[in-house]
Amino acid sequence: MADPGMSVTPYWELTFDADGDVDGAERDRLVAQVGEHGVRDLIVFAHGWNNDRSGATALYRRFFAPIPGLAPRARIGYVGVIWPSMQFSDEPIPDFPKAVAATAPPTPALDPDTRRALAAVFPDRADLIDRLARTLDERPDGAQGLAEFGRLVRELVDAGPGPGTADTEEEGEPRVFTEDAATACGEFAEALAAVRSPGAPSQGFSIPNPWEGAKELLRQATYYRMKGRAGTVGERGLGPVLGALAGAAPGVRVHLAGHSFGGRLVSFALRGLPDGVRSVKSVTLLQGAFSHYAFADRVPQAPDKAGALKGRQRRIDGPLVCCHSHFDAALGTFYPLASRLAGDDRSCVGGEIAAVLGPQWGAMGHDGVQAVPGTAQLDLAAALNGPLPASGCVNVDAAAVVRRGGPPTGAHSDIVHPELARLVLAAGRIT
Repeated sequence: MADPGMSVTPYWELTFDADGDVDGAERDRLVAQVGEHGVRDLIVFAHGWNNDRSGATALYRRFFAPIPGLAPRARIGYVGVIWPSMQFSDEPIPDFPKAVAATAPPTPALDPDTRRALAAVFPDRADLIDRLARTLDERPDGAQGLAEFGRLVRELVDAGPGPGTADTEEEGEPRVFTEDAATACGEFAEALAAVRSPGAPSQGFSIPNPWEGAKELLRQATYYRMKGRAGTVGERGLGPVLGALAGAAPGVRVHLAGHSFGGRLVSFALRGLPDGVRSVKSVTLLQGAFSHYAFADRVPQAPDKAGALKGRQRRIDGPLVCCHSHFDAALGTFYPLASRLAGDDRSCVGGEIAAVLGPQWGAMGHDGVQAVPGTAQLDLAAALNGPLPASGCVNVDAAAVVRRGGPPTGAHSDIVHPELARLVLAAGRIT
């Protein structure tokens, strides 16, 4: 088992590469040892955007810590999924140590930590990353400067074979990477101004400098790659591992939990489960950063299209619980801006971007699972006072605790709360 400093035991880690290939020794250790430790319920947690193993392990250590006291008689085991994602250093995580989450105020330039993280996500593109950083520092005048920056971002998105990112059958490439760069950066600049000063009165006809939104365009290009990678790791990596585990330890009940893109990872693991495997007893999504139509039989704006995970919630022998919060600026503001497709020519400024653009670009962590008949709607208190539905999709408004965090992401990473640990136990009927 990994990490003797972990807050719970038994604890294992599963490490995956960008193609979904698992560390074989870690997989074999988990499969061999889970029965030896008498585990009845196994909680498998996948992090979202993150720079390194230490940050992921710190999240697991803190999230898992209250669980033994909440279910002292349960025979629980724990797995931390490690997969290659990245985090920009200006994204604060509430209450995390400074060594894990940087506290410096956002700046348009790329700091050394972010540049190293970008180099890990886009290997063999060091020169391109250097040019992007230089352009952000220099902010060349005129439309040509922004056009060149947009071209560099486009080149980064196209670097190497990228995994599929579609959450519904109607999705194509987001417009934000193909439209005029000045327009895209201008919309991001206006959104950042709204997030940094919510409710502030408009300053006449003042328009933010589009360069203020250029870093956000780069951030979203990176997340576009991360979103696809999460699906690949879930379907090709975690799903088959869960199948192997079910064969070796058929009595173990598995409970999947994922934050941000980790929510997409554990959801796509359902698509990678071998036929007949019924070991997954619950899935809990914490501020899931993927389309709220992913599980839909029919997408409302395109009734002949379905979600990429249509009906997959029925692979769970229990509920799919989706936490959402309107304090999550990453999903309420920037996700819909970045997710629009080419051809959607509506512009939007200020306030709640998801409300302005309409529901088609919404995320799980903003307003929960959509277009799945029978989905229950609960607030956190009602969910914890339970019981939760025994199956199907359940939306839980977690804004009572998921509410802290500064710009640009807001409360997106404010997930380390005993109430949310209790929710994972409730979803899994772990007593």
